[in-house]
Amino acid sequence: VINHQLGHIPWVGCVFWDLIQPSFMFMVGVAMPYSYASRRQRGDTPGQVWFHVIKRAVILILLGIFLRSNHRSQTYFTFEDVITQIGLGYVFVYLVLGKRFWVQFGSLVAILFFYWLAFALFPLPGPNFDYSSVGVGPDWNHLTGFFAHWDKNTNLAHYFDVWFLNLFPREHPFEYNGGGYLTLNFIPSMGTMIFGVLAGELLRGPKTSREKFVRLVMWGGGCLLVGLLLGHTVCPIVKRIWTPSWAVYAAGWTFLMLAVFYWIIDLQGFRKWAFPFVVVGMNSIFFYCSSLIFHWWVETVKTHVGQGVFDGPFGPMWEETSFALFIWAIGYWMYKKRIFIRI
Repeated sequence: VINHQLGHIPWVGCVFWDLIQPSFMFMVGVAMPYSYASRRQRGDTPGQVWFHVIKRAVILILLGIFLRSNHRSQTYFTFEDVITQIGLGYVFVYLVLGKRFWVQFGSLVAILFFYWLAFALFPLPGPNFDYSSVGVGPDWNHLTGFFAHWDKNTNLAHYFDVWFLNLFPREHPFEYNGGGYLTLNFIPSMGTMIFGVLAGELLRGPKTSREKFVRLVMWGGGCLLVGLLLGHTVCPIVKRIWTPSWAVYAAGWTFLMLAVFYWIIDLQGFRKWAFPFVVVGMNSIFFYCSSLIFHWWVETVKTHVGQGVFDGPFGPMWEETSFALFIWAIGYWMYKKRIFIRI
């Protein structure tokens, strides 16, 4: 059960590990109202704020490409990495900052609706289509009927990538993404970040702490119900292509998780236990990059302790836990030295 929750669903559905990326993107949205207010309070002009927003977006995109190019013979132009996705949508999400609630919410609904419509109108492959040409094996559980518009590597965003990614120099022509992840995921991901903006505006607002907690719970429960309803009627809940139903459903869980942490830390005053998360939050970019760069540490441990150190039914869990503790120790040292990586 634990191993199942620490993996990824092949296509339709959700487990705990699938919620990590939307939670990260959601919290980017939560932080944006605070960042914007801080810069205005210190006297930055609108032009200076815009320059910072655009610079941050460009750096995130380039950093994502850099990280995905590790161990390759040339730059690997791909845009489905989480920080690249954040960079692609960051400027557009900034446009709704400071606007009224219904403007922000309306923008969110419009993004998800028109993205859904584009997929729904895109033609399906013919009956003689060779699915192996797009990396889909004969044992794949295909979506049928109307939901086939969101099947793996035969959807609108897949064909966009076949055109778009081949505009860049590549080792080999791009044919398909093995996991089904797509560049255009950044569009509905903007909805996830706008959900976060709504939460950030709420937390910065004048309502009492109890009112904020209740509203977070209500929004979370509402998104879960609406997401499940959409997932059974409008489009499937698929994280890998960030379907609109997934964006709403995942937002429900992130609202509820934020509500739980807000209740424990702000309402009940239990703060000390959260210190490990503070260390991570103060250097989130470092932790993310380290998770992709420092995995050599696991092989080093196996070399010195034994190749079977992470064997057994709980081996993968202990391996990931030990690796997390390793990079957290580095992050803690950086925290004590007041070394913070900012973009």
